[in-house]
Amino acid sequence: MANTDKIIVISGGSEGLGRAMAEEFSRDSRVIILSNEEEKLKQAAAEIGCDYEFCDVADYELCEKAIKSVIAKHGRIDCLINNAGIYIRGPLEENDPQRIRRVIEVNTLGTIFLSRAAIPYMKEGKKGIIINIVSQSGLYADKNKSVYRASKWAITGLTKCLSLDLAPYGIKVCGIYPGTMMKTKFFERAGIKEDFSDALDPKEVAKLVKLIVETEGDVFIPELGIETLKGYE
Repeated sequence: MANTDKIIVISGGSEGLGRAMAEEFSRDSRVIILSNEEEKLKQAAAEIGCDYEFCDVADYELCEKAIKSVIAKHGRIDCLINNAGIYIRGPLEENDPQRIRRVIEVNTLGTIFLSRAAIPYMKEGKKGIIINIVSQSGLYADKNKSVYRASKWAITGLTKCLSLDLAPYGIKVCGIYPGTMMKTKFFERAGIKEDFSDALDPKEVAKLVKLIVETEGDVFIPELGIETLKGYE
């Protein structure tokens, strides 16, 4: 792992955007990726050259255990990136109740729980940044996506409130709102095939996230929407 003063924790870090961010940050930071898929997590960490912690973000005890382990090994957390998420769509009455519960637990409670576990340590250090990967779904309505968008709108509200709550402690909170990304298994896991011809490359999103983390002093980007030029046509 790189010898640096940045300690970066990324949930959902074994694949997709999470992995792209881990690869980008690992060039000059100490990265710890989290996932609830242990074998995939270990393999990704070995390939990236970063640390890892097993964690199902929907379980607060596991969040607390993972964060405590990071603190024990690395001393602090400079940046927490809440990236873990799962997808659901279709008419509400056709969504499986257990799937609905899991989406809210991972997307919404997972972000809340992991932040809850990390914030006390960030307050002690009187610095740090929490980045919530919200997506455009946290800003706009769309047909047959009520549960997923509700899970993300909640994080938009959380992000805005935490930014006010934590500013006095020197902790920044940023919401990232990317559009659809290519080369991920996000939709595939939900059994959905998508056209990715106009989609974002996760590596480009990762570069922008890193830019925010590396911006020092009083300069801060509280919100960042990311789309392709085609997305505005």
